[in-house]
Amino acid sequence: MSISGIQGMPLEVTVVGCVRLKDTEWISRQDPYVFVEYGSNRQRTRTCTDGGKNPTFQEKFVLTLIEGLRELNVSVWNSNTLSADDFIGNGRVSLQKVLSQGYDDNSWTVQDKCGRYSGEVRLIMHYSYANANPGKIKTQTANVPPYQTPIAPPYQFGYPATAAYPGKSVDPLSYPPATTCPTSSYPAYPQGTPMYPPPPEAAVYPPAPVAGMYPPPAGYPTCPPPAYPQPYPPQLHTSVYPPGPPAGIYPPPPY
Repeated sequence: MSISGIQGMPLEVTVVGCVRLKDTEWISRQDPYVFVEYGSNRQRTRTCTDGGKNPTFQEKFVLTLIEGLRELNVSVWNSNTLSADDFIGNGRVSLQKVLSQGYDDNSWTVQDKCGRYSGEVRLIMHYSYANANPGKIKTQTANVPPYQTPIAPPYQFGYPATAAYPGKSVDPLSYPPATTCPTSSYPAYPQGTPMYPPPPEAAVYPPAPVAGMYPPPAGYPTCPPPAYPQPYPPQLHTSVYPPGPPAGIYPPPPY
């Protein structure tokens, strides 16, 4: 089957993962990542932290095919934080099967700088135009019109014409005023009738009872009025002590 006429066609390449990679770390687990190169297009996967010898990526890239270029390159590296990244290995991937059958799921060997085995990289590739006629592909791509930005119609104030309002567009400001609810269907409230009953008048309490107004209850002694003490007798207001001796009766004490 002819695989000519692939210029500009898309090729989907999914980097599934790696197996049995060469370990470049002595103590910790290595952090691999993969480069996919096709012509001048170079794609990089994320770094699989602590991926070790069998990292997993599951990342898809879309490459634009170039007429006459039937292979791509893959390279595997180990990411380092304090030093340069370590090279694990690289290899070449043939596109003959995917371009002729439209699908290829295979593992490809990578080698180190000395040409020794350094592991394998698994790729899944899809080519949607494998069974299409090359002439038809060129015709389809040639007849596709270029994209043009649509031009918005001029703005018209109001709403477009409808069945209820045929003719030109309806101006919202020209709508008739909204109808109000009729009040004639409701009974009129009688005029002059207070809505609420009048407030009750202030309560009138009987006057406070006057002393002697009510007789004492039977069986209880009547308390006599208290007897207030009479003024003190006159002698209580004077001194009760005898007068002191007259001067000169007693000699002065010796000093």
